[in-house]
Amino acid sequence: MSRAAANSGRVLVVEDDEGIRDMLKYNLTAAGFSVQEASDGASGLRTARTSRPDLVLLDLMLPGMSGFDFCRALRKSSRVPIIIITAKDSEVDKIVGLELGADDYITKPFSIREVLARVHAVLRRAQPDANEPKAVPEHDSIGAFSINRAARRVILDGSDVKLTAREFDLLSYLLAFPGRVHTRDSLLENVWGREFTGERKTVDVHIRWLREKFAGRAPFEIVTVRGIGYRLDRQAAQIDMLDPARDSRPPAAKEGHVGGRGR
Repeated sequence: MSRAAANSGRVLVVEDDEGIRDMLKYNLTAAGFSVQEASDGASGLRTARTSRPDLVLLDLMLPGMSGFDFCRALRKSSRVPIIIITAKDSEVDKIVGLELGADDYITKPFSIREVLARVHAVLRRAQPDANEPKAVPEHDSIGAFSINRAARRVILDGSDVKLTAREFDLLSYLLAFPGRVHTRDSLLENVWGREFTGERKTVDVHIRWLREKFAGRAPFEIVTVRGIGYRLDRQAAQIDMLDPARDSRPPAAKEGHVGGRGR
C-alpha cells in the first residue's frame, strides 16, 4: 500500500498567502490528503460547513473575518479539528485560539514536516467514536423548545432564554447527545476545552444554573448519574409532538402515554 493511500483524509486550508497555501496543498496532497482551499475566512467558513473536512488548517491573520472569528463561528456547529497557523509568536494569541476551540497551533515560519506531524497527531486524537457524529445540527427543537447554534439563541414558549456563553455551550453539547452519560471530565474537555485548568466542580455549578432556568419548563431533564456525571433525557411525550405521523394511536392511548414515564 502506498503512503498516499494510507492517509486519504480531507483537509481544508484557509490561508490568504497564495504561496503558503500552494505549498501546503502540494505537500498535503503528496502525503495522501484531499485538500480544499480558501483565501479568506468567510469563504473558508462556508466550505467547512458544506464539505465537512476532517481537519482545518487556519491562518489567524485573514482579510475580513479573522481566524479567531472563524474558529468561534465554526465551533457553534462543528467539532472538526482545527490547527491554527500564525505569524504571531504571542502566547496570548495561542491561548485565545485554543480557548476558542482550536486543537493545536503552528507558528510561522514552519517546516512542512512539522505541519504533517501535527496534522497526523491531531487526527489521531480526534478519531470519533463509531456512534458519534462529526458535527451537530445548527438547529434542534423539542416541542416549544428550540436551540439555534449558529445564532446562539434558545427559545422556550416563544421567548428567548438568556444564557451565558458557557451555559449555552454546555446545553448545546448535552442536547447533541441525549441519553448518553457524560463524566465531569468529558464535559470539561468537550465544553471547556483541553486547556481548562479550573475546578471540576464548575460543571456542577453550571448544571445547577441550567436546571434553575429550565426545570419544569423545558421538554428535557438533566439527570444526575451518581458517581459518574450527568445525562440529558428528552421527554418522550414532547418528542412525539415533533412528528405526529410517528404515532398513529387514538388520542386516548396517547394521553395514557403522556402520563407515563416512557422509556
